[in-house]
Amino acid sequence: MTTLTVENYLKAVLQTTLRTGVDWVTTGQLATSMSVSPGTVTSMMKSLAEGGHAEYRPYEGVRLTQEGRTVAMRMLRRHRLIELFLAKTLDLSWDQVHEEAEHMEHAVSDRLIDRIDDYLQQPCTDPHGDPIPSADGQMRVNDSNAVPLSKIAAGTSVRIVRVVDQGAEFLRFLSDSGFTLQKQGIVRHNSAEAGIVTTEFDGQSISLGHPAAAQILVEPVTTE
Repeated sequence: MTTLTVENYLKAVLQTTLRTGVDWVTTGQLATSMSVSPGTVTSMMKSLAEGGHAEYRPYEGVRLTQEGRTVAMRMLRRHRLIELFLAKTLDLSWDQVHEEAEHMEHAVSDRLIDRIDDYLQQPCTDPHGDPIPSADGQMRVNDSNAVPLSKIAAGTSVRIVRVVDQGAEFLRFLSDSGFTLQKQGIVRHNSAEAGIVTTEFDGQSISLGHPAAAQILVEPVTTE
């Protein structure tokens, strides 16, 4: 039986691994993700290793074992399905579902999650465009074609497919600016020197700094 804290850390390690493509997660990366001190993370890394959920190497970090990855993938599946369920059934906005799911993911059973999965007809992505794992721990969609908006050349038509930064304030800003998943638009200007990308969605011109634009993943689309 894993504790709530262990589940949170394992999920954070998995999410960092999926984001970076690197198995080993450093103390600094995990401290930033969990908003805790490096000392706290180091102590928890050792605990994860003692529990058989991860391998720990001083100055290198942790890597999930198969047991740890199984638990982490189950928590990620719960979190993302709950987010989508809250958005679909209770009409919560995408900036509201994350915090609620953080609390609920530890309290529900796998059986209930499977029922939610069936009710939603085995969805591929959550309200932020993040892939949802299946019950056997496999992602149902491959978003390898997604590219940060900050890297898209001017004149390219794009579709918004995922938002990486899921802070409530950033998501509300995107909503107010007309950015929603699957919306299509065009990149009008992209200046590496100024660090600004200007887009147009539904006739509305919006300029973003590259750090913000990097948090929005898009796919180029062909227009006729």
